[in-house]
Amino acid sequence: MKIWRNMGIALMTATLLSGTAGCVSEASVGASGDWPMFRGDPAGTGYSRMSEITRENVAGLRPAWSYSLSAELADGPSGQEAPRPVNSQATPIVVEGVMYVPASDGIVALEPTTGQVLWRHTLADGAPSRRGVAYWPGGAGRTPRILFTSGRRLMALEAGTGTPVDDFGDAGEVDLVVPYLSVPFVYQDVVVVGANTPPGSIGGIGNARAYDAITGRKIWEFDSVPQPGSVGHETWVGDSWRDRLGANAWPFYFTMDPERELLYLPLASPIPGAYGGDREGANLFGNSVVAVNIHTGEYVWHFQTIHHDLWDADPPAPPVLLDLPNDGQTVPALGITTKSGYIYFLNRATGEPIFGVEERPAPGSAVPGEAAYPTQPFPVLPPPVARVGYEPSDLVSADDTSLEHASACAELVEQIGIIHNEGPFTPWIYRPEGSPPAATLLFPGLVGGPNWGGAAFDPNTGYVFVFSQDLGSFGWAQPTDEGAPLPYDRSGPQPSSFDVPIGELRLPCQKPPWGQLFAIDTRTGEFAWQRPVGVTESLPPDRALTGRPGRAATIVTASGLLFIASTDDNRFRALDAVTGEELWMVSLPDRGNANPMTYRGADGRQYVAVVATDRVMVYALP
Repeated sequence: MKIWRNMGIALMTATLLSGTAGCVSEASVGASGDWPMFRGDPAGTGYSRMSEITRENVAGLRPAWSYSLSAELADGPSGQEAPRPVNSQATPIVVEGVMYVPASDGIVALEPTTGQVLWRHTLADGAPSRRGVAYWPGGAGRTPRILFTSGRRLMALEAGTGTPVDDFGDAGEVDLVVPYLSVPFVYQDVVVVGANTPPGSIGGIGNARAYDAITGRKIWEFDSVPQPGSVGHETWVGDSWRDRLGANAWPFYFTMDPERELLYLPLASPIPGAYGGDREGANLFGNSVVAVNIHTGEYVWHFQTIHHDLWDADPPAPPVLLDLPNDGQTVPALGITTKSGYIYFLNRATGEPIFGVEERPAPGSAVPGEAAYPTQPFPVLPPPVARVGYEPSDLVSADDTSLEHASACAELVEQIGIIHNEGPFTPWIYRPEGSPPAATLLFPGLVGGPNWGGAAFDPNTGYVFVFSQDLGSFGWAQPTDEGAPLPYDRSGPQPSSFDVPIGELRLPCQKPPWGQLFAIDTRTGEFAWQRPVGVTESLPPDRALTGRPGRAATIVTASGLLFIASTDDNRFRALDAVTGEELWMVSLPDRGNANPMTYRGADGRQYVAVVATDRVMVYALP
């Protein structure tokens, strides 16, 4: 068994027990009242130093204003206008007294205390990323700019007027060639974008790229599948690296360490994903976090969270950065979450694990030609933040929820036949033609435990906060049709999720909780607390606190408050960061499938905002 540990980890852990973790930078969000980036700051902490809203008064939060992100379009010859809804996942930004957010058909600048439209730029074709925008503060005689993506276009607008920047690329647009559907990352004059994987694309599509914020000129591109002569190339047996899809940098945002000028790239799974018989080896840099120089894209270090992935269990968000005290000094650290339910704390300067990582044996695969990797890296601490296995006794009972639900789940299990689960990293069971019904039940399922929302960090408690869902997925490997690119692929029932429809919701079939918020004490690596977030209203009141699925994350303020929407029960909540106690809750008009943010208005008040499907919802104290 291979064990990775930092030198002196025992000493460091003992020291952390009596210390308080620190923030990466004293220039934390909230000092000016702005929220200038997707997660607030380059470290991705989701932390604000604002403290007007407290544990004592948060229950008094009231709606301040709202704004619809749906476009108003002409509807036929009558000229009547009809809304075009947008399923937004955006976190607005607020810079220098202006809020910027993508709408369904363009970008909008709003006055943050009233929601009044200052300008609106409508795209002539296509739509902006529904996840957010970035701000470049200007320089070299240029005024500030708003940067965003629309498919394969990187676009720049004047922040003051919303007009395209003529000298950026071609009249305000740069052709990325490969689309990126999320938020550009801006540092000094460097703009970083990732890559989404369109069907049918050939080669190199996973690569993160950087552009000049002034001209739009391409600066660098990082090969996420190592080329000959590069670190990690040997992890692809034979020519399996050639034209390899996947391993792409798709996160909603990026994080970086300005002191070391290191950018952290979370890279996804290789494609095709469920069968790896054509790519024997560990397959770097798939399922890895890679540190590169922000100015050159030069490789510095990597850590792979899954070898030879078969489950699409990538790190869905970049790491949160934090500093840990150690014998009067600090350890520069990061925490990287994964869909597989594990979080790894690493030294962000070197990539070395802080709380230890063990290479443990993993289940093998019976699929012909598949060489599942014999070991996988397990963090010694923290414990998993999601369910990572399944036993028959985990099936929900009537006492857990309701007779209707338990009966429907028992029927689903009967229909599936043999249920296969060997714990973490169970491969897809092989099901050749004529074999009896059987399926792997994967936990976490294909949508993962933690997802794209990322983690938040509170420097006052040293806690990292992670929201995670528990929803299993069924699947099996079977032969493909003649002429298919690969001889085997994953199949499964439709839907493939381990849940059943009860009323208007789908209810998971394992015992609750189904969605939880975890507070990890970075001084010890253990959980400080965990609690379900989200209610299932169709259940009796004494059983309704089941937790609900969600993919977005929380933010944290200096006054010790957590704000989270995320869950599909359409609520926006404030929790006590120290205990997890719910202190405030409001029903939203639709799901808040987005990360919240907070800012100070021109009137001096603190506001909290979240996007609920197609409407910006803003709250403040009276």
